[in-house]
Amino acid sequence: MPQGRIIKALSGFYYIDDGTRLVPCRARGRFRKEGMSPLVGDIAVYSLDAQGAGRVDALLPRKNSFVRPAVANIDQMVVIAANVNPVTDPFLIDRVLAIAVHAGCDVLLCINKCDLDPGDRLYEIYSRSGFPVLRVSAQTGEGLDALRRSVAGRLNAFTGNSGVGKSSILNALQPELKLPVGEVSQKLGRGRHTTRHVEIFDLGGFSVADTPGFSSFDLEQMASLRATELPGAFPEFRPYLGQCRFRDCAHGKEPGCAVREAVERGEICSSRYAGYLRLLEQALSVKDWELRETK
Repeated sequence: MPQGRIIKALSGFYYIDDGTRLVPCRARGRFRKEGMSPLVGDIAVYSLDAQGAGRVDALLPRKNSFVRPAVANIDQMVVIAANVNPVTDPFLIDRVLAIAVHAGCDVLLCINKCDLDPGDRLYEIYSRSGFPVLRVSAQTGEGLDALRRSVAGRLNAFTGNSGVGKSSILNALQPELKLPVGEVSQKLGRGRHTTRHVEIFDLGGFSVADTPGFSSFDLEQMASLRATELPGAFPEFRPYLGQCRFRDCAHGKEPGCAVREAVERGEICSSRYAGYLRLLEQALSVKDWELRETK
């Protein structure tokens, strides 16, 4: 049976690129009964009925999947942030990075609008924490060549809070896309959602999934990690794991915590540790059956 990648999901249709054409398909009812939905990025097996209408029959095993953005089989999560108009809260970045790292996905932090503000604090926090960080400007073109090199040969998902310029960066990388770009509300300090659905674009040499922006409220809808999974999702914690006084240390208030001592010595960024503690508090408040896992 023919198969291909789902590159867009819109109004109940899944658009499958099988290498020769784009096939609009509906998902079979059994997906709903099994409590799962096809995602953009899935490799799907499809069939055509007598009238030529397409149906998604099966999905090949995923290497990863995410709740928000709703994508699967991503090679690299590119988190777009800004330090001006609107300012990205580091906690938003921390949560997205933790989910991506836990899912085994490469990550790249991209600080946009560096022509207006270089985002020195964001650059310092995340480069110190071991993540690749780029400064770019969709307006001036600064950093775009480095971004092209960083996403080459991969399926990348661009995500970030509304208004940081995901679509503007994509337009700068490929002007023929002509994606709609919204204005940032000066009163509210946040952007309007211009991307309404997830869609994969082939930009020649690499592919990008453009995803709707998220707000603080949307972030609470994201998948949560178990408390035991969180430390491994912070790469800068790893040299200290297993060195705590207590084997089951959660790296919160426990005495003899090697992670907290590393923070006090300045070896781990205090902002990252604060983000970890917020995520830990959330994780401890969620029951196992409530978790929406990324698999």
